[in-house]
Amino acid sequence: MRTLNTVIGATLLLFSVTAATAGAIENAASAGTAEPAFKCNPNGNQAELSQCAADDYAASDKKLNDTWQALMSIHKHEEKIPAQLKKAQKAWVAFRDAEVEAQFACDGGNCWGSMEGMLRSGVLKELTDTRTARLQKYIDDGLGVKMGN
Repeated sequence: MRTLNTVIGATLLLFSVTAATAGAIENAASAGTAEPAFKCNPNGNQAELSQCAADDYAASDKKLNDTWQALMSIHKHEEKIPAQLKKAQKAWVAFRDAEVEAQFACDGGNCWGSMEGMLRSGVLKELTDTRTARLQKYIDDGLGVKMGN
C-alpha cells in the first residue's frame, strides 16, 4: 500500500509541475499581463528553467515586434511595400508555428515530459531571432537585390 501511495504522490507531483510549467509559459506568452507562476532560476527546478526559456523567448519576441514597427515606419508612406511585408510576415508566422509543431510531433503523447515547454520556447526563440535579423537587414540594407559590390 505504501508503494502505491508513493506512486500516486509522484504522479500527482509530476502533473502539478507540468501544469504549472505550462501556466508559466502561457503567462510569459501573454506579454507580461500577469506575474509568471515561477521566476527564472538557471540553477533551479524544471519549472524555473522553463520560465527562463519563456522569458528569453518573450524578449526575442519583443525585439521582433520592435524591429517590425521600425521597418513599417520606414515604409509607411509607400503604396505596395507595407502590404507585401505584412503578407510575408503572416506567412512567416504560419511557418514558425508549423515548424514548431513539426519539431515536436510525437505519436506517443507528451514525448518530452516536463521539458517540452522549455524546449519549445528555445525553438521559438531561435526562429524569432533569425526573423528579427532578416527584418533588421531590410532596415539596414533596404529591400531588393543589391547590384554591384
